[in-house]
Amino acid sequence: MTRKTLILLPALSLAVLLSVVGPATARAQGAASTAVPFLLISPGARASAMGESGVSVANDASAVFWNPAGLGFQKGMELSLSHSNWLPQFQQSDLFYEYANFKMSIPSINGTVGAALTFLNLGEFEYRDEANNKLGTFKSFEMAFTASYGTRIDEDLSAGIGLRLIHSSLSSVQTANEQGSGQATAVAGDIGVLYRPSKLVLPLLGFDLGDRFGAGFAFSNIGPSITYIDQDQSDPLPTAMRLGLSFDIVREEYNRLTWSTDVTKLIIHKSGVKASDFFTALAKTRLTDWNSYTLGTGLEYWYSDFVALRFGFFHEDPNWGNRRFLTFGAGIRYDIYGFDFSYISTDISSERSPLADTLRFTLSIIWGRSKTTPDDGTKIPADDSKN
Repeated sequence: MTRKTLILLPALSLAVLLSVVGPATARAQGAASTAVPFLLISPGARASAMGESGVSVANDASAVFWNPAGLGFQKGMELSLSHSNWLPQFQQSDLFYEYANFKMSIPSINGTVGAALTFLNLGEFEYRDEANNKLGTFKSFEMAFTASYGTRIDEDLSAGIGLRLIHSSLSSVQTANEQGSGQATAVAGDIGVLYRPSKLVLPLLGFDLGDRFGAGFAFSNIGPSITYIDQDQSDPLPTAMRLGLSFDIVREEYNRLTWSTDVTKLIIHKSGVKASDFFTALAKTRLTDWNSYTLGTGLEYWYSDFVALRFGFFHEDPNWGNRRFLTFGAGIRYDIYGFDFSYISTDISSERSPLADTLRFTLSIIWGRSKTTPDDGTKIPADDSKN
């Protein structure tokens, strides 16, 4: 395991460093970074390959991350495990990301529950005194556990909520001049709605979008600020507001092509060194500051619910992080099993990004998966609801 040398590195400095070089550089009013940016990492390979868009699709267990309302439309059970060697350009074998999630429909509570465990390993560090004498080592990691519930309000509309417990252990070492160490725990919540009309006829055109269109809206990571050192130096959680649209461009017996787009904005604010609460941050956020939104859009093609190909694009304004990349991916389903992967290419960006060449892998087991297109008995795979 690679070891890095740090000389009396305060935990807060490490938190800022990770926020800057990590995947979710987040600035409120173009200045203040959030804590625990790992909560914004797109977890699964599927949505990641579609330009990191998923709030209006949300039709698998990853709805726990994208939009808990998506659970309300789902049946059956699913278990998925995702892995990524994070920021591969740093070539650190102990920098990796893991995500496990599960969903199960429960008719007795008129909905579907989901759970997810997120883990980001940051590696092992040395700490030294001012004379450069080695004092020991410590390991850094961040993790979160989420429980969610989604239910249908009516045939076309669902709502969902989630509760998240967050633990960040950037450093277990306390410096001489600070009250706390680099460890902190916080709680956060998610809320979302998802609209999937069974019938939606466009005025004048007469075209029915029923069962082909989706619109989703979600807030994630709503909660009080997180404190590493003391309450007066708290940092905001990466509260994200997401709005997404999706549409099945092609929906045939053996072929399906889906377009998905998300826009995301961070709802964060700091007054001096102290983070504001969610409602204050929302009130002070300029929703019409369009440059502060990120855009993720992508396409997913399925042949016979068996093989999928995916492509996407992600854009962030240069003044708000400057992440710009293309995404690619594929997936396969056989019986109750699934495998997906995604790849990030930053060749369209003028700057070399630590995200370049990032790969994600997801393994899934799906029980009672509902069909999205008619089945005449010859489809591959066979109807797995009988398994």
